[in-house]
Amino acid sequence: MKRISLNTQILLGSLLGILLGFWFALLGQESDIAQNGLYVAKLVSTLFIDLLRMVLIPLVFTSIVVGVANLRSHRQMNRVWQIALVFFVSTMVCSVMLGLTAANLLQPGNELQITMFQDAMQGFKATQMSLSDFFAHFLHSLFQNPIAALAQGNVLAVVIFALLLGIALVVGGERYRNILILMQEFLELILMLVGWIMRLAPFGIMALLLQLIATQDTHLLGTLIKFVAVVLGTTLLHGVVLLPLILYLLTGMTPLKFWLGAREALITAFATSSSAATLPVTLRCAEQHLHVKRDVAGFVIPLGATMNMDGTALYEAVAALFVANLVGMELSLLQQAIVFLTAMLAAIGAPGIPSAGMVTMAMVLQSVGLPVEAIAILMPVDRILDTIRTTVNVEGDLIGSLVVQKWIKKQDGLNK
Repeated sequence: MKRISLNTQILLGSLLGILLGFWFALLGQESDIAQNGLYVAKLVSTLFIDLLRMVLIPLVFTSIVVGVANLRSHRQMNRVWQIALVFFVSTMVCSVMLGLTAANLLQPGNELQITMFQDAMQGFKATQMSLSDFFAHFLHSLFQNPIAALAQGNVLAVVIFALLLGIALVVGGERYRNILILMQEFLELILMLVGWIMRLAPFGIMALLLQLIATQDTHLLGTLIKFVAVVLGTTLLHGVVLLPLILYLLTGMTPLKFWLGAREALITAFATSSSAATLPVTLRCAEQHLHVKRDVAGFVIPLGATMNMDGTALYEAVAALFVANLVGMELSLLQQAIVFLTAMLAAIGAPGIPSAGMVTMAMVLQSVGLPVEAIAILMPVDRILDTIRTTVNVEGDLIGSLVVQKWIKKQDGLNK
């Protein structure tokens, strides 16, 4: 009898999780069946997420060290870095422009009054940070004690240290060859662990989706339906149309082929709402299903998981205009340009800051004089929106690795 593939198992687990979530929502959270089911789902999902986080830091560290060392030895490092950076910035610019255009045309929040959310705003305290403070904090978060960064799971600081160590291994040459071989073998071991963890993925994703569907407050979703629709519509337009179009134009790969190869990572991103937690699965999909070279994937994808946040930047820009409409404040072209730049900076810098979502959203609102307390209005619907924007963030990382690899091959062909 033919064994069901992992991709199919994950798809079936996702569907079952959604169906059970709707059933538990109909039963009500006071029901014994729903309470017991949600308790078991929490145990399973927590185990799955914890296992992914367990391998996250060693995977990021070794994949970047090995990737940088190998790319530098082949004299490709500069091209990879430049192409990846251009791609990340370009797609984020497109996503924020798309979000701002839709928000200006559809005006979400105009039909609501901020007074109806007054209680929520009064009971909410946001951590505020000016743009200059944020920038200083972001720079400080880049260079930290590597042992502390590894222990605390600070992905951005680990990425920076791994980049420097990889370059040092290349500069050191043959003298440090044994360390590079050790890193390569350690990376292979971590990837083996990722393969084992992925056997639990159908159950973990089922449990996460069950909780997501069963615990959503549909009344609040209905109240903010226009804002939710604008964010979801523009994020999906960016992820389903714009990014695949860029992929096809630059690499020739069809969207269907990409989605089939990337679906493990995309479903995991949707269920976990975490680019970092999904990173082990993203690397696995890039290398095994989309056939990106390990050197390229090991550099571009961890870097993208900390820098390339198309969905997050789009969401924060739309949210700023939504809050402006709620309070009856019309943002000028200059103010919208400030929102544009701040949303991009906030999305790039988010991983290095505690309570990242609240702090970065507060910074975007504060940059144009909007009430920071309005974040309380967004929080009830943030979880459902986070699933989509994280999926688009991860999709952008995978497409970025494919684009970088294609352009390197093309330039190598021209140089021969």
